[in-house]
Amino acid sequence: MKMVSLRDLTREELLQKRQEFKDDLFNLKMRKTLKELDNPLRLRTLRKDIARIESILAEDRLNIRKIVDSPVSILEAADKEKKKEKEKTEDKADQSQETENKE
Repeated sequence: MKMVSLRDLTREELLQKRQEFKDDLFNLKMRKTLKELDNPLRLRTLRKDIARIESILAEDRLNIRKIVDSPVSILEAADKEKKKEKEKTEDKADQSQETENKE
């Protein structure tokens, strides 16, 4: 995996990915001892992916670069703000109609 795609993951997702990669690496090593692997380069890529995840976790632990705990899209945040503004204007319109109806 690319470092950029790994940085988009949360801490829990990184820990889960690391465990998956370690399990895959263990299984591949076991198969390697029994017979020849179809893709021996997979061992190298798994080791490097685990190292990348470890680097990201170490950066977070040392306060070099923090991991975002809950990924929120900028577009989603903007949509929420628009909805809030729309609700406010609707509430104001409802209130003005109620006052007109009372008169």
